[in-house]
Amino acid sequence: MTTDQGFLADCRARLAFDLLANTWNSVVVWALKDGPARPGELRERIGGISQKVLTETLRRLEFNGLVTRRAYGGAPPRVEYGLTELGRTLLAPIDAFGAWAFEHGDEVMAARERDERQPGGGPSPRGRS
Repeated sequence: MTTDQGFLADCRARLAFDLLANTWNSVVVWALKDGPARPGELRERIGGISQKVLTETLRRLEFNGLVTRRAYGGAPPRVEYGLTELGRTLLAPIDAFGAWAFEHGDEVMAARERDERQPGGGPSPRGRS
């Protein structure tokens, strides 16, 4: 990673953060870490994701080269999704971010609670000045 201001304008860096900014992208990638799965299996592993959102997420991940889709013939036809080699490279950063959240999640929640107790507290649509 770069330490200069060019980082802020680097489209590749923004792309990487965009990939992780979508909650479901990271969750689906992590759900595929142990190998290919069918959409129904993924929904069971993940919980709380609709079929529509799962389909959109899988398509987005496939478009970005992180996931492969494999269709099998037969009756009924079935589809499996798995991580590409590129997709597997995201597992370590997702794991590191998850470890950070585990270690610091209570602090973040405490800060939120303190802010919400303040008059006019809560998140501002544009942030606080």
